[in-house]
Amino acid sequence: MVAAAALRVVRCGGSQLRGARAVFSGDARYLLCTSGDFVKLYSVATEEPVCVLQGHGDLVTGIQLNPRNRLQLYSSSLDGTIKLWDFMDGILIKTFIVGYKLLALYALADFEDSVFAIIPKSGERDSFQLVSVKLTKTAGQEVEAKELSVILDGVDESPKHTAFGREGEYVASVKEVNLQVYFFKRKQMNRFSLSATNTKGGNNRFTCVACHPKEDCIATGHGDGKIRLWRNFCHNKEYTFSTLHWHHDTVMDLAFSVEGTSLLSGGIESVLVQWHNGSDCKKDFLPRLGSAIEYISVSSDGTSYCTSHTDNRITIINSNLRFSKSIQGLIKGRHVKTGLVVDPRTKALVLNGEPGHLQFYCLQSDKQLYSLDIVQQEYIHQAGLNQLDLVKVAFSAQGKWLATVEEREAAADLELQLKLWVYDEETQSFKLNTRINMPHEDHITAMCFRDTDELEDDSPMLVTAGKDCLFKAWVTVEDTDPEAQQSVSWSCDFVGSYHGYQATNCCFSEDGSLLAVSFEGIVTVWDSVTWDLKCTFCHPPGKIRNICFGRLTCSKYLIGATDHGFLCCWNLLSCALEWSAQLNVLVLQPDPLSEHIAAVSWLSKDSSLFVFKPNEPRPVCIQRNLCKEKIQFAAFVPRDIPETAGSGKYLWLRRSQLYFLTNTQLAVEETLPMTPFSLLLGKHRHQQSQEDVDLGKVVRNRHNQDSPAVKELLHTPAHVLPSASFLCPIFINSLLTSKENKSAEEVADEVEMESEEAEDDSDEERDITEMEEESLRPMDLLGETICKLSKSQEKELRKIRKMDYSWISSF
Repeated sequence: MVAAAALRVVRCGGSQLRGARAVFSGDARYLLCTSGDFVKLYSVATEEPVCVLQGHGDLVTGIQLNPRNRLQLYSSSLDGTIKLWDFMDGILIKTFIVGYKLLALYALADFEDSVFAIIPKSGERDSFQLVSVKLTKTAGQEVEAKELSVILDGVDESPKHTAFGREGEYVASVKEVNLQVYFFKRKQMNRFSLSATNTKGGNNRFTCVACHPKEDCIATGHGDGKIRLWRNFCHNKEYTFSTLHWHHDTVMDLAFSVEGTSLLSGGIESVLVQWHNGSDCKKDFLPRLGSAIEYISVSSDGTSYCTSHTDNRITIINSNLRFSKSIQGLIKGRHVKTGLVVDPRTKALVLNGEPGHLQFYCLQSDKQLYSLDIVQQEYIHQAGLNQLDLVKVAFSAQGKWLATVEEREAAADLELQLKLWVYDEETQSFKLNTRINMPHEDHITAMCFRDTDELEDDSPMLVTAGKDCLFKAWVTVEDTDPEAQQSVSWSCDFVGSYHGYQATNCCFSEDGSLLAVSFEGIVTVWDSVTWDLKCTFCHPPGKIRNICFGRLTCSKYLIGATDHGFLCCWNLLSCALEWSAQLNVLVLQPDPLSEHIAAVSWLSKDSSLFVFKPNEPRPVCIQRNLCKEKIQFAAFVPRDIPETAGSGKYLWLRRSQLYFLTNTQLAVEETLPMTPFSLLLGKHRHQQSQEDVDLGKVVRNRHNQDSPAVKELLHTPAHVLPSASFLCPIFINSLLTSKENKSAEEVADEVEMESEEAEDDSDEERDITEMEEESLRPMDLLGETICKLSKSQEKELRKIRKMDYSWISSF
């Protein structure tokens, strides 16, 4: 017996791998890194994920190996807990409840029963403290760790701004232009300050700090690219420092080698610099690492380095500065201009990657499959430069052709390039076929291929729409040039317009016979063979934001959404408006394998999902409060194997899954079957929309019963569990719910109302059902939520209804 499935939203990828400094295992065979509220364990040899440590309820901010057991790992989180893991087996050993948001974590061998963390200062905004957290040895999987000792006040929240010296004798912390050093044994604090700028206009602001593992030496990075090596800092006035300088901009991170013979530095130049013996003359470089270096880590045996980059990549490097491996997550640029597109061949998500590139992202492994260089120009990492930007992408139905649009907008004119790529079976990649300069005189607003089977005789067709008030149809032609490298190329076949309005959207019908092009507030429908204008639709006020055709049994409908908050459905046979609903639709996405269409709306402060068929008056599914952020793009991705089970309400997810992209992550809608056993263990999940700090996680699944007995049963390793006869009574008792204490008046009210409710239940249910059926108009459910009365309010209404008001008639 399986209960009806529940709809839920899960984060499926895209979390930053650079949220905290990565950590090598003791033997340097594995690499641990944070990924949102998870910790991921990767194999250094194969780059493949080994396991995922799940348990934190918020962003993981720091990870450290247990200094007394190198097979264990500490992790800290914004959820206010420190967790101890057996990371090789993926087992959670213990959770320490601190009660404060933990922004950084440090674990030292010289402090046996304590770790250090950065927490917000109570009562003060944007003020933070470095504290010592005493980890109690109390039995149990969850214990409180409330014993905190303040070490430094007014520190920076970044973990790169605090570092511990050799053998834990001192701690150094930097903030703005101030360096403070605290000596634990002497309980002495020394402070040093720099001027904000030097005589040459350099920026002296501290950006990172690292301490020498063998000597009393502190290395600090600065905003002007300089590195200072501080010595003799145990004296306030007799300190000295030397300067190293190669970086032309901010030093992002520093790390000493295990023996301290070399210093590693990285910045926005994407170059790892190795300084030998603190000399400005002796240095080595590993250039072209792809993007700015965020963190640098060193393995405990000194054989490997690791750099975390701003493009969500981790690079593993040998100690001789030779590239070894790379782990690439989802690259999230400032603007995803291409939207979410599905590659028909690999079913990978395709979107903007590193500048000028398309990334093909695997949803199953949360890794990048490969990156395609579209612009084919070196990107210069300098603010204010106008460089070619990839803005549009489209695939043909079978994935044989790929179309891309690049643009660069200068002060005077616009540079546009339309490129057509053909898939090469030999190289298993796309090869440039045709380059078209300035396909339009203004920005290209939309682009789509005709969805016909490429195995047929029909030649492929591409349509582009532009702000120059034109749409253009491009087709393949045979290349007659005997010296040409390819047999076919692309050429313009038709140019269309409508009363000088800007063309904003375009899409083909399922069979490719019709083309719909929106011109501001008007939708035009064209015959794709004769290019005759068949009909026009409009729904004032507002411009058309999205359009799409229905599919399969709904192919006679055309759907459009306006920027004034209307969703419209037109019948192509009658050329009339079938229905309309008031809904602020940001994303309109049809499922390529069914009749269903997903509409994502933005209502006040959250996004909601509505799934419908154009030919049915009621939505198939309504998921309100889907997430607190605006959903930028969505895409249906076909399943490898269609689901066989599922309730009628969620049949739209049987053959495809809906993925959507927010500013911070990638999420997916899926169904979760509920079995009796999962319900017995308290795993009946409910939807809870909640906004996380930076991560923006959409929904968290929590147990309905937060029972210690259940937690012990589920989380304790099987080989250390007591006997079943001992656990059974505790477990059964934990499932019993205590009866709430009620006042005498409440009990009396319930007894009085019981008979009345019994008499009127059937009548009320019938009346309510009839009222609902009569009052609900087609697509009314797409509007705002109708407020429901509480149980106490319903009771009061029943009492009022039963009162005899006939005495009023005498007046």
